[in-house]
Amino acid sequence: MKVSSVAIKEFTYEVPELNRGYADQTLYIDLSTGAIEIRPVDATMKELFTGGKGFDLWLMWKALPSDRVVKWDDPENELCIACGPLGGVPLYPGAGKSIVTTISPETGIPIDSNVGGYFGPYLKFAGFDALEIQGKADRDVYIFIDGDEGRVEIRDASDLPDYAYDITRVLTKRHTGDKGRDISVVSCGPGGDHAWMACLNFSWYDAKRGVTRYKQAGRGGTGAVFRNKRLKALVVKRSKVNVALNNPADPDRLKRVGVAHSREIVQLDPKQNRMRVIGTAHLPSIMDEFDLLPTRNFRTGSDPEAKALFGDVWEKIFTNTGKGWDGCWISCAINCSHCIEGFVPRTGPFKGKKVTVDGPEYETIAGCGSNIGVFDPHWVAELNFYCDAYGIDTISFGTTMAFVMELFEEGYINEEATGGHRLKWGAAEEALEVLHEIARGEGFGAEHFSKGIRYLKGYFGKQFGVPEDVMQDIGMEHKGLEYSEYVTKESLAQQGGYGLTLKGPQHDEAWLIFLDMVYNYMPTFEQKAEALHWFPMWRTWFSLNGLCKLPWNDVVPADNKETDEPAKVPGHLAFYAEFFSAMTGKEVTPDDLIKMSERVYNFQRIFNIRQGKGLRIHDSNPPYRSMGPVTDWEYESRQERYDEQLREIGIDIDGMSTTEKRQKLREYREERYRLLTDAVYKRRGWTRNGVPTLEKLRELGLDVLPDVVALVEKYVDTEPPEETLPRSNEAWE
Repeated sequence: MKVSSVAIKEFTYEVPELNRGYADQTLYIDLSTGAIEIRPVDATMKELFTGGKGFDLWLMWKALPSDRVVKWDDPENELCIACGPLGGVPLYPGAGKSIVTTISPETGIPIDSNVGGYFGPYLKFAGFDALEIQGKADRDVYIFIDGDEGRVEIRDASDLPDYAYDITRVLTKRHTGDKGRDISVVSCGPGGDHAWMACLNFSWYDAKRGVTRYKQAGRGGTGAVFRNKRLKALVVKRSKVNVALNNPADPDRLKRVGVAHSREIVQLDPKQNRMRVIGTAHLPSIMDEFDLLPTRNFRTGSDPEAKALFGDVWEKIFTNTGKGWDGCWISCAINCSHCIEGFVPRTGPFKGKKVTVDGPEYETIAGCGSNIGVFDPHWVAELNFYCDAYGIDTISFGTTMAFVMELFEEGYINEEATGGHRLKWGAAEEALEVLHEIARGEGFGAEHFSKGIRYLKGYFGKQFGVPEDVMQDIGMEHKGLEYSEYVTKESLAQQGGYGLTLKGPQHDEAWLIFLDMVYNYMPTFEQKAEALHWFPMWRTWFSLNGLCKLPWNDVVPADNKETDEPAKVPGHLAFYAEFFSAMTGKEVTPDDLIKMSERVYNFQRIFNIRQGKGLRIHDSNPPYRSMGPVTDWEYESRQERYDEQLREIGIDIDGMSTTEKRQKLREYREERYRLLTDAVYKRRGWTRNGVPTLEKLRELGLDVLPDVVALVEKYVDTEPPEETLPRSNEAWE
C-alpha cells in the first residue's frame, strides 16, 4: 500500500513475548532529537508501581528536572501512556484501558486519565508496558508503532486533516486497509492548539457497524500537551489479538474468573442499571430524584425540565439496540459505549451532514445539558460531537460555560466580556459558537474561555471588575480543574472526594455521591473519613492495571446488600484478587490490592509537592457552592431542609434573616470540611500539613527511593497555615 507521509526517523526492534501480563520494557521517544529507545522494566519497578498510572508517574519522576517546577509546555514535560498487567484480556470485562499522564496545563501537577479504546492493550502487545514522549517536534508529526513488524516510526503529519474523526479514518486506511480492528489511533483535533481543556480521543473499532469510534482521555488538558509537542496522532498496530498474548501464569484460572464475572453482568445488568442498553445515561433520573443533578451552575440538584434528559429519552435516541456489542474493548460484557448514528448537526463545519455521536455519557448530559440550562437532547448531542471532533473535554467545557452563564445572567459581565455572545441559561447555539471559536483559534472562545475557570476568574476580575469573592464562591474549580457533574452540597463525603483529591475535583478518584446520598452507606463522620481513605486507594488500583471501574460497582452480585460492606462490593474484590493472581502468579488478597494503590497514591502526593502544590493549603478553600447555598435564593429554594439543619446543630433561627441563616450554615459547613481534612490526613498516614510521613514511606516500601525520602524530609515538619485548620483539634487528636 502506498503511504504518502514521510518517515523522519525509523527504529526496528524484536517484539517480545509477554510474561505474565508484562512486556518488561518501555518505549521512550524524544521529539526534539528524534531519539527512540527501549528501556527495561525491572522487578523493583513492578513491585513498587505495578503498572499503568504507576509506571507513568515513575517514568515522569525520573525524566523531569527535580530542581524546579516543570510547566506543562516545557519541552521536558512528558506525555506517558500505559496499560497494566491485567489490561488486554479479551474475556475479562473492562480490561481495555489506557492511562494517560502528564503535567496539566490547568493544574500544574500530574493529571491522569483512565480511557477506553484499544491503544493501551495494543501498545503492550506491540511490546511496551508504557510509552514515554518528551521534547517537541519542529513540525507536525505522528508516531507509528507497528507491533506486527517490530517497527517504530516518527512520520511527517503535514498531510493529515484537522478533525479527530478524519485523522483516525485516514490513518486507519493508510496502515491497515480495511482491517480497522488491527489499529488504534490517539488524536486530539484543532481544539488542542488553543485550549488548556483539550482532551485526547482513543479509537476502537466497532465491527458491527464497520466504523471507528472513540473514548476520551478528558481531564486536565492532555490534548493541549499533545499538540504543544506538535503531535498530530499516535498509531499502534497489532493484529490477531487473543487471550494467550498476555501469557498468564494460570490460563485456566484466568478463564474461570473472567467467564464468571462476564456471566454475572449478562444475567444481572437487565435487573440493575441496564448499562448494556443505556450506559451511564441511566444516571440523570437518579441524580435528579436525589437533588444531585447540577442545574444552572450547580445552584440546585433538580429541575422540572430535567426529565427531557432522562435515560428513557436516550434509550430511544441511541441506535445500539439489536446491533450487538457496544463495548470499547473486545468482548467486554458491560457494553456501555452507546452512540447515535445518522445524527445531523445544525451548526459548524459538519452542519447538515450525517455523523455518529459517541455517547453522550452522564457527565456530558449533565455538564453540557442541565448545568447550562439546556434540556434539549439534540443540542447536548451536538455539543458532545463537536467536543470530540475538536478534542475538548465536555466536563470542563460545560462547567466553565455554566460559570460564565451565571455571571452573565446576574449582570456581572455582558457581551463586551464574552466577545459578543449572549450567554444566558439555555443558549445552546451561543455555547456552540464559543466551541467553534476554540477550534478556529479566534475570539472569546480561543483567547479566554478555553483556558478554564481559574484563568477566567483573573480575566473577569482584572478586566471587568467582577468581585473576586463572588467568583470564588460560584466558580466550580479546585486546584485549577473544573468540577465534574455532581451537586455535593449535602454530601460531606463527596466534598472531600473532590477537594482532597490528588489531581482536582474529578469523580474517578472518590466517587462517593451515590454511596453516600442514595444508599446512605456512610452516615457517620467516621465512616466518611474512612471512605476517603479506602475508596481512592481502591479506585486507583484500576488505573494501575489497565481496567475499567464500571464492572466493579455498576453491576453487583445479587446478594451484595447482605454483605458486611456492600459499598465495597466484596464479591468483586475477590474476583479482582483472583484475576491478578491468575495473571501474574503472585497470590494476593483484596488487602494486598489496596497496598499496591497506596504506594502509588502516596508517591503521586509527593510528586505534587515537588511541583509546588501538594500541601494542605492546596486542598483547602474549595468553592463554597460545593459545600452549601451561596445566595439567599439558593437557601430559600431548600429552606425547610436548611432551617432544620441549623436547628439540629443548636442554632436558634427565630427572627434571623435568610442572609444571617445562610452565613451560620456556611460557618458550620466550612468547619466540617476542615475537620474532615484532619481526619482523612490522619487516616492516610500524613502530617497535618498533608505530607506523607517517613513512617508511611517505610510501611509502603518507598523508603528505598532516596530522592523521595529527601523530599519528604524537607516538608514533613512544615506547619499548615492557621486559616486552614479547624477551631477544634478533635478529629486530629
